[in-house]
Formats: sequence, C-alpha cells, structure tokens
Amino acid sequence: MKRAAKVVVFVASLVPVALLVRGALVGDLGVNPAETIQLTTGRWAFKFLLLTLAVTPLRRLTRWNVVIQYRRMLGLFAFFYATLHFLSYWAFDLLFAFSGIVKDIGKRPFITVGFAALVLMVPLAVTSTKGWIRRLGRNWARLHWLIYASAILAAVHFGWKVKVFTGDPVYYASAVALLLGFRVVWAATHRPRGAVTRQGSRGPVREPVAAEPRG
Repeated sequence: MKRAAKVVVFVASLVPVALLVRGALVGDLGVNPAETIQLTTGRWAFKFLLLTLAVTPLRRLTRWNVVIQYRRMLGLFAFFYATLHFLSYWAFDLLFAFSGIVKDIGKRPFITVGFAALVLMVPLAVTSTKGWIRRLGRNWARLHWLIYASAILAAVHFGWKVKVFTGDPVYYASAVALLLGFRVVWAATHRPRGAVTRQGSRGPVREPVAAEPRG
C-alpha cells in the first residue's frame, strides 16, 4: 500500500511535464511556446517547493506522520522542475551560451536571485539519499535549512520577473511567509527542553532530550 501510494504521487508529479511534452508535440503551447515552458516549469518548481515545506506543518498539526515519507520525493521534484526551468531559459533565451548566463547573472537581478535559489537546491538534492543522511548526521538537518532561503529567493525571483505585485506572485510569497512563519511560532512555543529534572539526593540532575528532526 505504501509503495503503491508513492508510485501514485510519483506519476502525478510527472503530469505537468507530460502535458508540456504533449503540448509541444501537438503545437498547443500558445503563441509563445518558449515562454509557456519557462513559466510552467517555474511555477511547478515553486509549487513543489511549497508542498515540501508544507509537510512539516501538516504533520505537526494533524499528527499525520505518514506524510513525511513523501517529503524527499516532493523536494526532488521541486529541484527537477527548477532545473527544467533553468534549462528552458538557457536554451530558448541564450541558445546554450555560457557567456550569456554569466552576463545575465551580473546584469539582471531577478536572474541572479533565481539562479541563487536553484544553486541552493543542489546540495539538498545531492544529499537526499539515505547514505548522505547517515554520513552527515545532525548536519544533514542543518544543511537542509537551505530550503528556507531557496523558497524566499524563489518568491523574490517570481515577483521581480513579472513586475506585478498582485495575484500569483503575492499568493506564492504569502504561502512562503505562512509556512516559514509557522516554523518560527512553533519553535517559540514548542522549544525542546535540553534537559529534564530528575530528583536526586544531591539536587537536580539534567538529562538530554532528543530534538525532533527539522524540516
């Protein structure tokens, strides 16, 4: 059952790119297919990023712990669509010219911010395997705090790109603020006690309490 559910989520996550391929084959990507591909892949990268960030609040509020098993897959699909977003920009706008990337990053701030958001996702994708989780130990959770910075940069990139601070850019930015704000409030109100008091003959003895994995 668990494996079947993962297969369903995996296949469903591929639907956006499958629809893009179908649209390209039948010529149904609008008057500007390149722009359609760039916008669609960028939006889905952001959506998967938000879904990944939503796993922890959902788990903590509902105690539906089974949802945690999908977080890694959702995060990898965020990276997948972000990579497609970057590749479509590199292919259609720059014709795969490296010099064009360097020039754009230096001169176009929204490209700089978007590229930074993608770069921050690289170590998250690389270290998403069980082997890296074991090797990094507690540092793995600290490294994956980069997803917070990536989400903020993605929101800035989106708003800066469309230059319209109404509608979708505001909705996406609000979702980022809500999901990150939840973590701040939760951390402030559910601080793990570093020690608990045990009664003893010579006074209180402190005992470490394992911290909950962050995400």
